[in-house]
Amino acid sequence: MRESKFFLYSLLLDAAPFTPKAVSTETCSFPRGISLGAGRPLPVLWNAMGKIVGIVNQKGGVGKTTTAINLSACLALEGLKILLIDCDPQANASSGLGVQRDEDRVSIYDVLIGESAAEQAVLQTEVEGLWLLPGSKNLTGANIELAGAEDRTLRLRRALESLPNSYDLIFLDCPPALDLLTLNVLCAAQTLIVPLQAEYFALEGISELVSTLERVRAAYNPELTIEGVLLTMYDDRTNLAQQVTETLREYFREILYRTVIPRNVRLAEAPSHGKPVAIYDPRSRGTEAYFEMTGEFLARNQIESPRASAGKATASTRLQAKVSFWPYA
Repeated sequence: MRESKFFLYSLLLDAAPFTPKAVSTETCSFPRGISLGAGRPLPVLWNAMGKIVGIVNQKGGVGKTTTAINLSACLALEGLKILLIDCDPQANASSGLGVQRDEDRVSIYDVLIGESAAEQAVLQTEVEGLWLLPGSKNLTGANIELAGAEDRTLRLRRALESLPNSYDLIFLDCPPALDLLTLNVLCAAQTLIVPLQAEYFALEGISELVSTLERVRAAYNPELTIEGVLLTMYDDRTNLAQQVTETLREYFREILYRTVIPRNVRLAEAPSHGKPVAIYDPRSRGTEAYFEMTGEFLARNQIESPRASAGKATASTRLQAKVSFWPYA
């Protein structure tokens, strides 16, 4: 057990607790030949919108899109105005919210290459309070088309500045790669949520993600931080899951969410019906877990749920109502 735990630690940057560090921009290098350009920090771009949160992990199949869909939906059901942007060429976040693929429709691809304003591509979903900027398979070509552009890593950030100040939170769903699309998300986001499966291979890539995060902070986005690490597809019956959880808890400390998302059949079925799990099956374990995670997210960001506020106001009104009895009214 102790040897296994030490080996898991070795995957996480020699087991050092996570603390963002300054990185010299002169030595910044990115995977797959991607460069940030001149290597000098740019001023923080002013943004009048709500908080922008990237949901990122370069490993596929760890629950990024599932988290993007269901966290966004739960927050909308709590009464907040949410925009979800599908930055993945697979466009699963779009189909998971009931928006069928249509290559003639304006998407985030058209926004990134400058052929459309972001506001023109936003769609209303079936969930009240939740809007979607859909993805497209054409995003695959954006990595090549934007490679020679000077502002290639800032396209998304500048496109979002044109959006009206009408959203409380904006979520960015990333592709499973540290490519130009993901770098655009890292440059546009203020904080990151990292879904992570409690397995060996998931741990291998997180040190690379943390390293990339430090380089992006040094070159373009000094305020970027990891808001939380979320364990997904969790099975507490396995020793490995418990070891990984213990290791992550000691490494990320309070950054690791207390909530874990369990393996759940209804959670896996919901996207095929084009619905968040909270709409597809409100009583499922998946729904309970994502609402619990939503509460933790709101508490960390000191945001009060409008639905909870309305409930408190109604209860207070009832308590203050005058009680009278005939004939002494």
